Amino acid sequence: MAGSVKRPEQTGPAELFYNEAEARKYTHNSRIIEIQSQMSERAVELLCLPEDQPCYLLDVGCGSGLSGDYITEQGHHWVGIDISTAMLDVALDRDVEGDLILGDMGQGIPFRPGTFDGCVSISALQWLCNADKKTHNPPRRLFRFFSTLYAALARGARAVLQLYPENGEQLELVTAQAMRAGFTGGMVVDYPNSSKAKKFFLCLFAGVSGALPKGLGDNAVEQGSKHQASFTNERMRFKNMRGKSVKKSRDWILEKKERRRRQGKEVRPDTKFSGRKRRPHF
Repeated sequence: MAGSVKRPEQTGPAELFYNEAEARKYTHNSRIIEIQSQMSERAVELLCLPEDQPCYLLDVGCGSGLSGDYITEQGHHWVGIDISTAMLDVALDRDVEGDLILGDMGQGIPFRPGTFDGCVSISALQWLCNADKKTHNPPRRLFRFFSTLYAALARGARAVLQLYPENGEQLELVTAQAMRAGFTGGMVVDYPNSSKAKKFFLCLFAGVSGALPKGLGDNAVEQGSKHQASFTNERMRFKNMRGKSVKKSRDWILEKKERRRRQGKEVRPDTKFSGRKRRPHF
């Protein structure tokens, strides 16, 4: 049965799933190589990098360097970070041209502020949505990742993270933490009407808001409200898959207060701080 097939992130921690045998099988699978290359090409395209100018990019969840191969082909320099020792060993054996770092993205990105001109990530972000250990708190790990990524990017840079969300709630979890970390941007969905070709790309802007790119597909121009959800710091807006505001966001609170006013109940006046929370310290 198709519903019984589990995705890798549903089976356990990435560092255990991608052991030596799995890492080599993954790297030499022609279908996976083709898919990784296509998604890497799309992610780099969505970065909207300057033409004919080498950039310094971060590849989060770089694995054995398949995404890095495409980045190198485009004339850019890159650093890859991954939690799987086996994957990085395969990358070293392949003699990839990027610098490699062993690390858990959920513990933060260990780079100086403003280091990178952009960031790509292919099929890695969804791992942070699971609590594989008792100490794992998905919202906290996502926030730690996004806040340190925001700091590591040059102002005006973009991050494009391809992911496989399980459902709308998981999308809300991811985008809410990106918002809290300071990013603007939104979700770009390619081929939204295709069960096989459909791909989600979280397109984030660091410091400067930009126009959200259109998704690929016959109905890309009409995706707007249904398939491409966007958010901004000023409005803290991200609509879930049913068109409702994220719980406890600024819009959610304002809508709740308005409903209470219509019911004749006493409500505190709206202020510019309505719906805001103090940023937690970890």
